[in-house]
Amino acid sequence: CDVCGKTFGRKGSLTEHMPTHTGEKPYSCNVCGKSFGMKGSLTEHMWTHTGEKPYSCRVCGKSFIKRGKLTDHMRTHTGERPYSCNVCSKSFMRNSSLTEHMWTHTDEKPYSCRVCGKSFTKRGKLTDHMRTHTGERPHSCNVCSKSFMKKGSLTEHMRTHTGEKPYSCRVCGK
Repeated sequence: CDVCGKTFGRKGSLTEHMPTHTGEKPYSCNVCGKSFGMKGSLTEHMWTHTGEKPYSCRVCGKSFIKRGKLTDHMRTHTGERPYSCNVCSKSFMRNSSLTEHMWTHTDEKPYSCRVCGKSFTKRGKLTDHMRTHTGERPHSCNVCSKSFMKKGSLTEHMRTHTGEKPYSCRVCGK
């Protein structure tokens, strides 16, 4: 590719790659109308409608729609953390995690609330924050139907039903 330098084994692959630079999205989903620049992206998208997850982990059997998500997942088994911060040397399993981490060094907070203007380094934190404005509580207990804004709050609540006490004192063991 004369734009980014990426190389391909087939001319057709280069042709399919070019729309990533032009913004052209010639492949459209016939179910929801979403458009894609590459045929493979449309194929993967279609699996969201069919529920198909063709990439399976050979260790635990968990399945994924995208090959890259399986690659990321495999690192949970191998412990591989190939993305390292050049400021503090902390390492990460995903490049996106490193990118978010780098903002802690620059104080950049690219995700802003359109209601109150508060900014965050992580998209998920903005999503959680937005619920303070909307009142949405999407995480519900299947035992007592109490609902929560954050998944972690539901996880903590579930311990009231299970009696699980996952934390113990390092000194006395209680």
